[in-house]
Amino acid sequence: MASNIQPFTYCIWQDRQGSAMADLYISLFGGKKGATTYYTKAGIEEHGQAEGSEMAVSFEIGGLQLMALSAGPMFRPNPSISFSVICETEAEVDRLWTELVKDGKVMMPLDKYDWSARYGFLEDRFGVSWQLMLGKLSDVGQPITPTFLFVKDRFGQAEAAVRQYTDLFPQSTIVGMLKHQEGPYKDTVLHTQFKLNNQVFMAMDGPGEHQFGFTEGFSIMVNCPDQETIDYYWEKLGAGGDPNAQVCGWLKDRFGVSWQIVPTELEQMMLDPDKSKVERVTNAFMSMKKLDLAAIRKAYAGQ
Repeated sequence: MASNIQPFTYCIWQDRQGSAMADLYISLFGGKKGATTYYTKAGIEEHGQAEGSEMAVSFEIGGLQLMALSAGPMFRPNPSISFSVICETEAEVDRLWTELVKDGKVMMPLDKYDWSARYGFLEDRFGVSWQLMLGKLSDVGQPITPTFLFVKDRFGQAEAAVRQYTDLFPQSTIVGMLKHQEGPYKDTVLHTQFKLNNQVFMAMDGPGEHQFGFTEGFSIMVNCPDQETIDYYWEKLGAGGDPNAQVCGWLKDRFGVSWQIVPTELEQMMLDPDKSKVERVTNAFMSMKKLDLAAIRKAYAGQ
């Protein structure tokens, strides 16, 4: 049975550009910045970042909670997970395209397509991918939607992933699923819209040759109120995944998607003005795979 969680947080890996990314997206979509956390001496061997430098910036756009993690060049987001944006005027599509494509890369040019009279697919200067399209907001219910693209060895796994995720999370359902009806891609997913924890997602199987796949560059944080919930999602999402990718609350599921299973109270601990508390908490969770909330609380309290 699925356990209750707080809204997801979408974590985007960056190389010291977190604040710049948050500022750009807020300027384009509206929203607000949240808290910023900073690196301590703890874990320098692992993360290689200077003490006092920016670690993570939380922000909100379009009703989504995001986090920009400034963690060096090891990973980078890519088009395997993109944000689909519904715009109700061509002028809005063009405005967002003009700003997001600067110093970025065009994946599919802005043009008329079968599914939208104005659509374009791009990768922005931070490596984040966007699908901008003219449409009706009422058809989706939210302006910005995380979208999975299953490619290469993951091609054909979209339906299985969607069914597992909707079985796992509360307030979840498959809104609709359109499949290829014939040809070499028969029965693979052309497009599906679904809800997890009352949040809208989309997914597609992507045929053809692609130079990207799911990585830690884009991960989904599952914000858990207690250890029981942490245990539940760690076990369910981790089953059949990559055991070598399990570290500090991170895991990869059997489809290659990265998740962070974290206690909701960890952020407040990391924001404590007492640097010694933050240092102890960081040292504690850096040594863990699945996060042990009781041990983290003890470290925070200095016990």
